[in-house]
Amino acid sequence: MHRLGVKARNNDASRGLSADARSVPGAKRNGRCRVTGAAQASVGFAAATLYSRPACTREAAMKHLMPSEAQEFLHKNPDALFVDCRSEMEYLFVGHPLGALNVAWNDGPDWEVNPHFVGRVAKLAGTNHTKRPIVLICRSGLRSVDAGIALEKAEFADVYNVLHGFEGDLDDLRHRGTENGWRFEGLPWEQC
Repeated sequence: MHRLGVKARNNDASRGLSADARSVPGAKRNGRCRVTGAAQASVGFAAATLYSRPACTREAAMKHLMPSEAQEFLHKNPDALFVDCRSEMEYLFVGHPLGALNVAWNDGPDWEVNPHFVGRVAKLAGTNHTKRPIVLICRSGLRSVDAGIALEKAEFADVYNVLHGFEGDLDDLRHRGTENGWRFEGLPWEQC
């Protein structure tokens, strides 16, 4: 399990990110953050130093798991809610981990943040939703960090992000699924 200590500061001069930074969970086009701790080893130091997040004022409590760690965690914690926060089309046609429920963080055609995301997750998690473990996965670990932060702001106390997501990071040829991710690791999944 990895913890990312995130401290951000706005930097209007920083409009773009390197290819390394684009593969880091939660990367944005503005602002810069520093990743500390064991996560540097899993995302790479160069990417970790460019990890970007809108201005935040506290250390992130979200825990970060490699795909195989997430699978083990879910097996040991059957009460955990596994949420795939990709779009409905990605979930249905690209595939999704077995047991994951789809609640899109954002969806086409406009790709606006889903204003009902937190409410839908709370409803799925039930009456004790703020204490139930919530495991989030997306394509490559970007959207799931943003979704996790929204859940933490809504008082969810036990939020996990799956590093590298379902499809994994881009390789040198800009292909996914060749280096890491849930599917790359051969973990159980299905598609329509």
